[in-house]
Amino acid sequence: MKLSAARMATAMPETLPLTLRAYRRLSFALTPMVPLLIKRRLRNGKEDPQRVDERRGIAVIERPAGPLVWVHGASVGEVLAAATLIERLRAAGMRILLTSGTVTSAGIIAKRFPPDIIHQYIPYDSPRYVARFLDHWHPSLALFIESDLWPNLILSAAKRRVPMALINARMSQRSFPRWQKMSKTIAALLGRFEICLAQSDTDAERFGALGARSVLVTGNLKFDVQAPPGDTARLEALKAATRGRPIVVASSTHPGEEEIILETHKVLANFFPSLLTVIVPRHAHRGEAIADMVKTSGTSVALRSRAELPGATTDVYVADTMGELGVFYRLTPVVFMGGSLVPHGGQNPIEPTKLGASIVHGPHVFNFTDVYEALDRAGGARQANSSEQLVKQLGQMLGDVAARDAAIDAAGQVVTRLGGALDRTLHALEPYLMQLRFEMGGHHA
Repeated sequence: MKLSAARMATAMPETLPLTLRAYRRLSFALTPMVPLLIKRRLRNGKEDPQRVDERRGIAVIERPAGPLVWVHGASVGEVLAAATLIERLRAAGMRILLTSGTVTSAGIIAKRFPPDIIHQYIPYDSPRYVARFLDHWHPSLALFIESDLWPNLILSAAKRRVPMALINARMSQRSFPRWQKMSKTIAALLGRFEICLAQSDTDAERFGALGARSVLVTGNLKFDVQAPPGDTARLEALKAATRGRPIVVASSTHPGEEEIILETHKVLANFFPSLLTVIVPRHAHRGEAIADMVKTSGTSVALRSRAELPGATTDVYVADTMGELGVFYRLTPVVFMGGSLVPHGGQNPIEPTKLGASIVHGPHVFNFTDVYEALDRAGGARQANSSEQLVKQLGQMLGDVAARDAAIDAAGQVVTRLGGALDRTLHALEPYLMQLRFEMGGHHA
């Protein structure tokens, strides 16, 4: 017999800490306000108007027959980290439901995965919406990537006895002390997961201290990500347009960084007169504003979203399109990783490293601490704490081929050494996958 949403809101055992009991009651009471939230998010471009019902747990796609593996990642980074794992599960015959919470991730998933990988937006964390979502999809196994922990989703899935695993689990230096202050709350959530597969020894210690069960260190799946694809024809067109020019790609930049990159370009252009700086903003919709800023400073600029190629006099090329990082990483061996000059936490440097790029980054890389520490220590990446240092590091990578090749080689060795998380993750999940294969056999029979 299924519980009504109202009864589900209060039916969790009273052993739950007060914080979670209060959260469940409050999230249930606030459900009538969700349409206002959705309206505002639609206005800000943060929801897809065609698929907004998914946020209320309403699905138009039928659940496929047989076992269904549900994989959840907050946004693009998490989903792409698990891309190879998802592909391996699919190749083993598993049906996959992939959920995420951002419009950007939905766009990337549509491009990156085959159509039989079902994508849904994660429902808002209201007991009613979560119940509707779980009633429809009935997942056989749930894999949560990194640390996107929604209380109602976790508690409701556990109540329905859905086996849950936290994979590629990460607990940042910033989050750990916050959760320590709410130790009962986080222990109640982590305790619902049957297994926790941590990225590093530090992550494992933190999760263990916060109450996770069966914690194993499997490594970081991001080291096993495949290099992003690059359209050959588009790459050749860019190579023809930029032949003979030194190029720096500033990848996944955030507000406040483009101005620093522009100033860096102006200084470097004194030493490398034909220098082209390519700015790939993390959010493509900012392209026009960045181009305006560059133009206002008196610097020649071209915009990729207008189908412009960099001409002989173009100084800065704003690549404000989706899914083309693979093209630009193949265009140059000198890449600055964005999100690191401002306190955003950095972006993943593994993809450009796999395509033979030397990496320069700012000081704010707390989202990928272990990755950058390993690369920096080996000389595979270089940190720049100021615009002066950025000029120096990029200048050396552009001007000293031997130093650049040594950095590329060192980075490649680090990535090879730290790889293998995919196989370790699959090995740890094998008991659950074996059960699903057994059910699949019964289903096909």
